Amino acid sequence: MSVDLPASIAAYFTADRTERAAVADCFTQTAIVKDEGKTHSGREAIRRWKTESASKYTYVSEPFAVARAGERTIVTSRVTGNFPGSPIDLRYAFTLDGDKIAALEITL
Repeated sequence: MSVDLPASIAAYFTADRTERAAVADCFTQTAIVKDEGKTHSGREAIRRWKTESASKYTYVSEPFAVARAGERTIVTSRVTGNFPGSPIDLRYAFTLDGDKIAALEITL
């Protein structure tokens, strides 16, 4: 990664590259993820979301910018893979709770 990310966010992107189901371990038990118009609540739902995404598409996410917006850490990442519209720059808006992710919203 070419940007300096908080540890829990860096762990998210590392898990997303290596063992996608492990992404869920970066979140609190009651975390919420919003992606592609759907909301995934709780660690098990997040694990299913990431596992299903990985079974549909092969991709790599490369963060290249980070900024703060109030309580949120906004990471912009280039996502390249075998999905329609690749490559694309996505915004990942993380809300942290201690050393875990409490919320994530992924948008264009």
